[in-house]
Amino acid sequence: MAYPQNYRYTREHEWIDPATGRVGITDYAQNSLGDIVFVELPKVGTVFGEGKTFGTVESVKSVSDLFAPVSGTVAEINEELNAWPEKINADAHESWIMKLTAANPHDADALLDAAAYERYIAEEGAH
Repeated sequence: MAYPQNYRYTREHEWIDPATGRVGITDYAQNSLGDIVFVELPKVGTVFGEGKTFGTVESVKSVSDLFAPVSGTVAEINEELNAWPEKINADAHESWIMKLTAANPHDADALLDAAAYERYIAEEGAH
């Protein structure tokens, strides 16, 4: 799986597109979870600190918390996921969960780039 070069990634397997503020989970995360059956979406206007839980993803295997990659305010949510949460399994890097207006637009610079994230998951998978 090629990870989009313009995204930034967390060690908790979320991604953010700094240009649009879209946030989702990585292909590695959706693959680890299995078939996704429910996504708990945040409320528009909610403010989250970096690393704070903004929702959950439920799969046939487990429920996993979602963590904000940067501090900011929820500008929009992907309502399609209420009816079709499996869209994340089909294309994790296009199926965004929320759009976040970052408190500081440069916060994403501190996250992993695609190459660093790929190294991280390779190391994590080796353990």
